[in-house]
Amino acid sequence: MDHQSWIEGIDGLASLYAFDILPDGSFSEIRLMAVNKQNEGMLHFSPDAPEFYPGIPYRSYWMDLNFERYLYNSGSTRRSLYSYVYARGFWLKGFYIPVSSLDVPASEGAVKTVYCMYILEYADDIETDSMSQHSADVANAVTNLSIKLHEVQDFNQSMTAAAADIKSICGAENCSIYTVDNSNQKCCFFNTDGIQDELLNGIAADMECSPHELAERWEKVLAMSDCLLLEDLAVIKERDPQWYASLKSRGIHNIILYEIRYKQSLVGFVWAANFNTEKLMQIKKTLELSSFLLGAVIQNHQLINRLEERSSVDGLTQVSNRNAMNDRVDKLVSGEEELPETMGIVFADLNGLKNVNDDEGHDAGDRLLTRAAGLLKIAFGDYEIYRAGGDEFVIFMPDTSEDVIEKQAAQLSALTENTADVRFAVGTSYCTGKYDICQAMQLADERMYKDKEEYYRLNPDKDRRKRHRE
Repeated sequence: MDHQSWIEGIDGLASLYAFDILPDGSFSEIRLMAVNKQNEGMLHFSPDAPEFYPGIPYRSYWMDLNFERYLYNSGSTRRSLYSYVYARGFWLKGFYIPVSSLDVPASEGAVKTVYCMYILEYADDIETDSMSQHSADVANAVTNLSIKLHEVQDFNQSMTAAAADIKSICGAENCSIYTVDNSNQKCCFFNTDGIQDELLNGIAADMECSPHELAERWEKVLAMSDCLLLEDLAVIKERDPQWYASLKSRGIHNIILYEIRYKQSLVGFVWAANFNTEKLMQIKKTLELSSFLLGAVIQNHQLINRLEERSSVDGLTQVSNRNAMNDRVDKLVSGEEELPETMGIVFADLNGLKNVNDDEGHDAGDRLLTRAAGLLKIAFGDYEIYRAGGDEFVIFMPDTSEDVIEKQAAQLSALTENTADVRFAVGTSYCTGKYDICQAMQLADERMYKDKEEYYRLNPDKDRRKRHRE
């Protein structure tokens, strides 16, 4: 069959693979059979890539153990598989589809060749609908981890809490988050007991390198993959014998190494040892969705440190404060800064904060505020987030479209549905051409209050204002 002509009829970035199932049940290497024109870029990823021919070993162009695991699974079980991951700064949708019509008939006990098509879609931004395709266990684990990252204002404490949560998710004996700041070659190693510089220095000493050089070594071990989830250390032994010896000396027999990126920049790793291999796929799916949350938090911390903007940052929620917002508005009104061509404005008021403060105390209210700010950072992390007042947040979204504003607001609503306590009243406005930034803010504020009134109409038991009036 002419595989190339067949695959050209597939929309999207499509490629066709084949491998053999041997009589003993093991698999041969994966072969690349065809690539459609939309996906020809994969053949030129490396300047040293060989000329393509049908049946060329797939590793001639690329090597990703996780991709191979999916491909073998789909082809051998005859089941279509789907993945949605954050890798190399992009959100990747992968569709693995076994192609029965291309099977080569084989007698019992003989080698059987199977085919699997892979279709890839990618985007810069997360899609809430795609996240919802994952199981409730995975979605809840991701939501809980994202909240823990923002429950405390101290970065070190949030990394420690995240390491403890990931350790539990993985069923691991050890788990660390290793942050990397390439601007100053500074690295930190967090585990469930906090910063562990002594442990980091010990691992680096084993490998006869500096902590930052250790990060570079780990990138090479990943070998163009975004992660390694290894049930044994054979791959480590092959790729870095010195690290393998260090791991063995520390009683480690399996390992997870997952890179953390913010957009295309490496900002750290998740490192877990002696994990529960029976939970491997759940672990992978959870870390696939969680790595971008970790990346955003780490990058934000590094940015704040570099720019030393603490005077304009709200100490509790770690978003910009009212002074920073007023300064931004003043410069736009005065003409000191040019108005963006378009401006989206979102007012988000936290519902129920007064109830929590009155019933549970202000410490509980502060925790609710930090959780709320955490969700805002997830939904609007690429834009300007301000805490304008006690329970009121304002987001400026310059140079964007009205559709994006509504999409991000809908994403915030979807995120709050996975929490028991965070609910926002939201109002938006969008302006272009010659506009008045203050009038646009007033319009968003009015729409937010209408949304809040509707919330209390539907939930009268939560309206503490009504109780006070009575």
